[in-house]
Amino acid sequence: MFALLPWSDWLAVAVFLLGWIGYAWFATAWSLRRPSLIATINHYRHDWMLQSTAREVRMVDGVITQSLSTSSSFFASTTILIIGGLLALLGTTDKAVELVREIPFAQQTPVLVFEFKILVLITIFVYAFFRFSWSMRQFTFAAIVIGSMPDAREFAAGSADREQFARRASALLGLAADTFNDGLRAYYFSFACMAWFFSPLAFTLATALIIVILYSREFRSDVLDVLKE
Repeated sequence: MFALLPWSDWLAVAVFLLGWIGYAWFATAWSLRRPSLIATINHYRHDWMLQSTAREVRMVDGVITQSLSTSSSFFASTTILIIGGLLALLGTTDKAVELVREIPFAQQTPVLVFEFKILVLITIFVYAFFRFSWSMRQFTFAAIVIGSMPDAREFAAGSADREQFARRASALLGLAADTFNDGLRAYYFSFACMAWFFSPLAFTLATALIIVILYSREFRSDVLDVLKE
């Protein structure tokens, strides 16, 4: 495989991995200086949990938590279907290679290299599945913590620490959201990996474009401006 792939492909793979890992590190570090979408919404999660401690019946909070976990469940199920489709594609790589060769600007690649690129895509979606499934469990843990909150009268009487329960529940919800965001980020970078089937240059440009899109949505989106008002 090292001999089959030219240096330009390995360079594109290196840019892809450094871009993905580097942006994940940058987004975490930069959010400490400039509020990101995730960091800003975490403040709303904390306020939500404070409001929850004052409610007699917390049915609304349970419904909202269940609704949030539904997104993780949907993407986890969808990811399984995508992985199954990619595995099925491995059995028909000859036809897929012929289809790609008919595209004028696509680079001609051997079948073995084409299969290797599919395996890379499968690896990305396997990672996404694990993140989505872990996010589902974290939302479940958060729901249990919300359900274990004492009665609102105990909080009002001062026998239970309202801030402590709110901070714990909102932290779990924030961790679940971060994990879900990791899965979504894998989906974004999978689109960049698809450009690799055409050429290493397209792969590199697509990786850069994905990073720009992620940055604009996490740090410069209209939704973030509304939340900060």
